[in-house]
Amino acid sequence: MIRIAITGPESTGKSWLAEHLADHYNTQWVREYAREYLERIVNPYTYQDILEIAKGQLFSEIKVSENMAEGQLLFCDTEFIVTKIWCIVKYGRCHRYIRSLVKNHRYDLYLLCDIDLPWEYDPLREHPRKREFLLELYKSELEKNGLPHAIIHGTGDDRLKKAVKAIDNLLMERKLAG
Repeated sequence: MIRIAITGPESTGKSWLAEHLADHYNTQWVREYAREYLERIVNPYTYQDILEIAKGQLFSEIKVSENMAEGQLLFCDTEFIVTKIWCIVKYGRCHRYIRSLVKNHRYDLYLLCDIDLPWEYDPLREHPRKREFLLELYKSELEKNGLPHAIIHGTGDDRLKKAVKAIDNLLMERKLAG
């Protein structure tokens, strides 16, 4: 299985892109667990909740991937750099378990969604004025860890085409190497 992570700051079209890429490649995608989790809790979330969200995201990914064939693409709407940055920005620290997931649960390609889409209000979103700062944190984290990534710009079909091109390049590289 080839795992593609869709990552980046809030309101950058990650869910839309994951769903459309799965449709394009006729495969599965893992939904963002954070939204499901946060919509069902009554109180404001806590530092501990972010750890539970990371665990739930991993479980969701494992569950979706159970019956997938080798070489099949799996798109993941968010990954563990998201929860790491979320912890650090909100609480100034990050759970050891999440740091371990960032280090050890790697994806074949990370698609970093750029902030060139307008920020849209959502009660679960918190940082309309920190988008550039957050994007730089994502870039830094990807580069620091030597993770294969492509920054995805544009809107609508243009954004989708750029993501498809990055994925097709990865698939071609693997074909040539294999």
